[in-house]
Amino acid sequence: MLESLAQRLGLRTNPTIFFVSAGLMVLFLVLLLGFPGPIGAAFGVARDWIVTNLGWFFILGVTAWLIFLAYVALSRYGHLRLGGDDSRPEYSNLSWFAMLFAGGIGTVLMFWGVAEPISHFAQPPFAGVEPFSPRAAEEAMSISLYHLSLHTWAIFTLPGLAFGYFVYRYNLPLRVSSVFYPFLKDRIHGPIGKTIDIFAVLGTLFGLAVSLGLGTSQIAAGLGELFTSITDSTPVRVIIIGVLTAVATTSIVAGLDKGVKRLSNINILMAVGLMLFVLFFGDTVFLLRQVIESAGHYGQNIIGLSFWNDAMARFTKEGGWGWQQTWTVFYWAWTVTWAPFMGVFLARISKGRTIRQFVVGVLLAPSAFTLVWFVIFGWSAMVSDGIGTGEMGEIARRVVVDEEVPIAMFEFFSNFPAATLVSGLAVVVVALFFATSSDSASLVVDMLCVGTDDAGPVRQRVFWGVSEGALAAALIILGGDAGLEALQTVITVVGLPIFILVFLTVPCLLKGLSSERRKAMELRFGDVPPRASEPAERDRDAKESAVGG
Repeated sequence: MLESLAQRLGLRTNPTIFFVSAGLMVLFLVLLLGFPGPIGAAFGVARDWIVTNLGWFFILGVTAWLIFLAYVALSRYGHLRLGGDDSRPEYSNLSWFAMLFAGGIGTVLMFWGVAEPISHFAQPPFAGVEPFSPRAAEEAMSISLYHLSLHTWAIFTLPGLAFGYFVYRYNLPLRVSSVFYPFLKDRIHGPIGKTIDIFAVLGTLFGLAVSLGLGTSQIAAGLGELFTSITDSTPVRVIIIGVLTAVATTSIVAGLDKGVKRLSNINILMAVGLMLFVLFFGDTVFLLRQVIESAGHYGQNIIGLSFWNDAMARFTKEGGWGWQQTWTVFYWAWTVTWAPFMGVFLARISKGRTIRQFVVGVLLAPSAFTLVWFVIFGWSAMVSDGIGTGEMGEIARRVVVDEEVPIAMFEFFSNFPAATLVSGLAVVVVALFFATSSDSASLVVDMLCVGTDDAGPVRQRVFWGVSEGALAAALIILGGDAGLEALQTVITVVGLPIFILVFLTVPCLLKGLSSERRKAMELRFGDVPPRASEPAERDRDAKESAVGG
């Protein structure tokens, strides 16, 4: 029945994955808009239980993934290509970096580049650290880098490596279920595999909706600063989502090479221009010195931060579970909902690169950019607010006291010449990051349903683009004045099952890579007794997949 419906609608997709995912999303939208109170309360209870009982699992998991990726990159498997041994990259290094950055974390850096360092500077999470002190500033920078550099990109790199390896070396469908081939075998084409793919599609939609919600709140705050007639309210945010979803949909129709690539390149150039403006019109020498010094502090603190989960908070008056609930656990739960999207996206644009090139490039290049970005924006903001004065500056007051987090960057720009012009440019950059994130995710969600790296008909991609905007608008309406807190609550709950799925990619990759060693032994020493995961069965399943869709 579903196949017949897909044919009548002119769709080219897996009917079960497409219609079930779409149906569940529409059902949630109806419930969300019809019963926001009970739905919000249910998510709140679930979130409290997760962060209290499983916060340590999120923190340990992401650190384990980073260690595993370092091992794989340095191991004997590092020379293997994501594709055939003779395949080569389709994109230059510059375009590759721009695409993965703009699609992955651009909106996040714009939102938190000032707000997070200022928050930790004003409210240090560790006992005995005086707010607004030099030590508070140094620790604020280390914590910010911990949240948004190597660990964040480990969450993206792991599924990207798994997709690239299994899809392009095993000739399997471009779906999350293909990662579990070593254990599920041909069951990836059955109910179990489709269930995994449906979860991945829904998780991607929710993760993107949260990011669009954050980006929209920042755009609304910026417009409110630029035009006194515009107020940062729920209706204004919904209108902004509608307008930018239309822009993103236009890019979706243009496709990956013409749409996403072009927008990504423009966007990254504008973001770099904004960063250089702050560097040269700020305390340039101090900031350049801090790039080196902050890298050192981050390197010194990364091990402790990677395993810290507030275990001793119950014995102290300061700290407590609240800090990590609001920050680290939220970050990892939110970021992991992007894992299917970014994994497929990274695999798609990285075909032909070696495992070592992929891991090193995806981990280090964006992390290095994040370091420079946070140093220039974060340290400049803390200097503006007065390091060592012991008094709260205007930026910290608006972020911490007034809880106007989206306004942080625009308040920061008020300290620079041509503040209105610069704030206007910042609004444009955030809007473009919104569009690149939306169109990238729409293409990837469509690929997850189609099962190939060729996107389906335009109407399918447009459907997912509009759906993402609608879901983001619904979450904005649900949050109301609570805004950020409501988004954090929803994404923490949705992130748990996705986190478990990504965790399971580690044994799948280990099993898949062990088969590469076995094949090498065959070539060197002759025949070795076959095992279930060898190429003959793999090719058979790939043919079945091609026939069955």
